[in-house]
Amino acid sequence: MNSGIKKDHRPIGPTNSYTYFIAENPVTSFNPISVYPQISESAFIGPFSSVIGDVVIKKNVFVGANVVLRADEGTPFYIGNDSNIQDGVIFHGLRDAKYFVNGIGYSIYIGDKVSIAHGALIHGPAIVGKNTFVGFNSIVFNAIVEDNCYIDTGAIVTGGIRIAANRYVPIGAIINTQAEADNLFEVPKEKSDFSEKVIKVNVELSKVYDLKFGDIRCSCGLCCNHSTLIHN
Repeated sequence: MNSGIKKDHRPIGPTNSYTYFIAENPVTSFNPISVYPQISESAFIGPFSSVIGDVVIKKNVFVGANVVLRADEGTPFYIGNDSNIQDGVIFHGLRDAKYFVNGIGYSIYIGDKVSIAHGALIHGPAIVGKNTFVGFNSIVFNAIVEDNCYIDTGAIVTGGIRIAANRYVPIGAIINTQAEADNLFEVPKEKSDFSEKVIKVNVELSKVYDLKFGDIRCSCGLCCNHSTLIHN
């Protein structure tokens, strides 16, 4: 036996090695402070996703594959507890454009138990309130969406509007005036039930994926340093 092998050494078997990119934003004339993301250890960041700049990701958040959360122009971003950001979602924000939550300005603010479905775009300034579902390939840009809303597939919400709580944006709708926002109907029960199921599934995924992958990452140098993760 080779005495140079540590007693707790275990041979490496088949693994699902993968990488993601987590880094501070670059310093620019309009954003002179470089900030590293704050990510709860209970959150999961999926393969080939990027988290850049002043981004806070809270407990049990699931971030799927090929997601881009890029706070290099508009900043900061906040993602609340038990939310999920599904595959192919993009977050970005306009310079110096913010909405305020509890007196703090955000480029993008996502409340607790929010689902941002596959392929959606959230472009700041934007607020998405708690328990809201943002559907597949939809867009929220320069808008406030209050709690318990449902934005269906391919819809666009923009124009500086505010959508009141518990409102439903239909498939493919373009809501870009306050009058249109004020005329929306309440969320149908089948949609709110579906939204609740999506949250439960993705909270569980945030836990089981983290157990599956653990700290196994590829050695390409693009991975985050776990010592920088926040503990909460």
